Amino acid sequence: MAQSLIRTDDTSVGTETLRPAAAQAPVARSRGWWRRPWIAPLFVVSTGYIAFTALPYLDRETAPLMPHDGFTLYYPALITHIAFATVALLTSILQIWPWLRRRHPAAHRWGGRVYVLTTVVAGLLGLVIVPFAPPVGRLGVGIATTLWLAFSVMGFVRIRQRRYAEHRRLMLYAFAMVMNNLWGTTILMVVQTLRVQVDPNVFLEAARWTGWVANLLAVQWWLNRTAGRPVH
Repeated sequence: MAQSLIRTDDTSVGTETLRPAAAQAPVARSRGWWRRPWIAPLFVVSTGYIAFTALPYLDRETAPLMPHDGFTLYYPALITHIAFATVALLTSILQIWPWLRRRHPAAHRWGGRVYVLTTVVAGLLGLVIVPFAPPVGRLGVGIATTLWLAFSVMGFVRIRQRRYAEHRRLMLYAFAMVMNNLWGTTILMVVQTLRVQVDPNVFLEAARWTGWVANLLAVQWWLNRTAGRPVH
């Protein structure tokens, strides 16, 4: 079978040369799934975090519930929030996996729909139960939840509009927000382990802000670093 050729003019010698067409447009190969070594550890750590923080709430009699006098739907709202937030967190890890996004775009699209749906439910219920949280750190939790909802919904709107660069940026911001609680739990465990003497109010307030602020700064640094890359 004849090879496809492209004709080019060589004005310096007044002749024509033929070059293989395939040589003109090399195809970029996606990296294998094993080339992203942070995906599996992140998934394992997130699963451990969920087990550590969510399982105590399954038994209503022993769950560490906040006072909620007059709000009989507090516990059902809390459990539903935890369940949907768990799905959103684990789904978000798969959504930022480049191999899955490139090799299985249909799975990425459906995963995105699941993520947005579970985020909207978990986020709205989170705003419902935030007023019953301890006063210390309540503002930080409220802002984080609102930003998580806003970034996720706007990211979904942008992909429907085929504005891919904005979709990528907003969804990375949303990922920063959904992962912020990992920092808060880590800070609590480190301080308790090291027996650091610190004002509990200052400590709890910092734990509610440090996670999502640090994550957003890290994501913005990454976006600046990869600004020249094409968005597929």
